[in-house]
Amino acid sequence: MFLEIHPENIDQRAIKKIVEVLENDGIIIFPTDSVYSMGCDLHSKKALNRLAQLKNVKLNHANFSIICESLSNLSNFTKPIDRSTFKLLNNYLPGPFTFILNATNEVQKRFDSNRKEIGIRIPNNAIVLEIVKHLGHPIATTSLHNADDEIQEFYSDPSQILEDFENTVDIIIDGGYGNLNGSTVVDCTGEVPEIIRQGLGIIDL
Repeated sequence: MFLEIHPENIDQRAIKKIVEVLENDGIIIFPTDSVYSMGCDLHSKKALNRLAQLKNVKLNHANFSIICESLSNLSNFTKPIDRSTFKLLNNYLPGPFTFILNATNEVQKRFDSNRKEIGIRIPNNAIVLEIVKHLGHPIATTSLHNADDEIQEFYSDPSQILEDFENTVDIIIDGGYGNLNGSTVVDCTGEVPEIIRQGLGIIDL
């Protein structure tokens, strides 16, 4: 299914349909404030395994991040963070950043792994935040890489995504052209935050 959604005039009927698909173990492709991504309901083990299969990895080895609606969602998935880290997240989210934080046992349970860290995203994109809001909990996500293009690492054109993934996922959301740069990844698990991948987001550490 291919759904066009305008980020400034979101069709709530489309959001409802997307949430229904997610709740029934579906996989969706959606825009963020950086690159197009692929994701599923974090609470669906069947969907998580499907997502891992699409990335050609086992679930317990998958390096998925989660998209939250707000920082208030963090406590279930990350260990308590100090004041300076909270201030950092609060200053830069929503935005094109992935913050790596220490994970709770809930993350290990969801991903069938002993992973100690989890990437947290709150993109500055009204479409995906509306989806997470109506779903009621985070979605697991991974960037949509373009393995067939030697120049562009990520997809930007929704029509190209449709051509390549129409028979692979359940819903493709056209939210306009995407960016070609991924999110900036900041590791907050050590004594001081460290940029481990410079992407679209500019941050002052």
